[in-house]
Amino acid sequence: MLVHIGKLINRHMLGKYAVPAFNTQDLETTLGIVRAAQAQKAPIIIQTSVGALEYAGIEELVGLIKTEARQARVPIALHQDHCHDFNLLKKLIDLGYSSVMIDASHLPYKENLKLTKQVVAYAHKRGVWVQAELGRILGNEDWQNVKSGEDLMTDPDQAADFVAQTRIDTLAVAVGSMHGIPIDPRIKKVLTTLREHIDLKRLAAIRQKVKIPLVVHGASGVPDAQLRAAIKFNVAVFNIDTDLRVAFNKALRANLKKNPQIYDPRKLLAPATDALQKVAEHKLKVLKTSNQI
Repeated sequence: MLVHIGKLINRHMLGKYAVPAFNTQDLETTLGIVRAAQAQKAPIIIQTSVGALEYAGIEELVGLIKTEARQARVPIALHQDHCHDFNLLKKLIDLGYSSVMIDASHLPYKENLKLTKQVVAYAHKRGVWVQAELGRILGNEDWQNVKSGEDLMTDPDQAADFVAQTRIDTLAVAVGSMHGIPIDPRIKKVLTTLREHIDLKRLAAIRQKVKIPLVVHGASGVPDAQLRAAIKFNVAVFNIDTDLRVAFNKALRANLKKNPQIYDPRKLLAPATDALQKVAEHKLKVLKTSNQI
């Protein structure tokens, strides 16, 4: 069932479990995510990126997600991930998103405050939640490319001021995770041995200053134990995309290699969807989202 994100994220679940926000851009990914949620009896957030909307078409992708969500036996909320285009956010709110993220973290602090306040004023009048980011998440996603470092992590005192002034509903924090898959530019190979690390001390300090639910982006590369530990510090949402993509692509490539005679896209894509679902189910178990409905 399609529900408002406020039905999933509340003060009663903080510190106990978290809800994954899974990215999608097509039918197969959406099916795998929804099937995983139903198998685990878990509430989930399905989110779109700007790039996904450009790839699939706004009405087309939103219509697909809403259809699958309405038919599902578990509660599903629709959220827009990183977006710096106020006009696009307005359109998505009109299309039924219950939560949107205005990402002005690339701007000077005062400008970030100003734009975020404008989005909050517009969204709250329509009953829609707003997420914003303070600090910068490392890695690449759509229009962003953040390469370093320690000084870009979220400052606890500044976070408290930001939340108080903007009245946002959830805060995305930069605490060590990263977007995408790191690639060594010297050899143009994926750094598969790199493990991300959440700065739990910084997260604990933020929790002391900020009482609204926190969001960790780029959670795919974070070890399971650290994801579990972060839940204790009011992280209510973990954004997960890359792990799903890796599982899907690995299974698809293997199927193509093993069965070069298959020409039916449905038979080629089905095992990839199954592999994606398996990873999504694992994340639901790690975040203790399973059996929370």
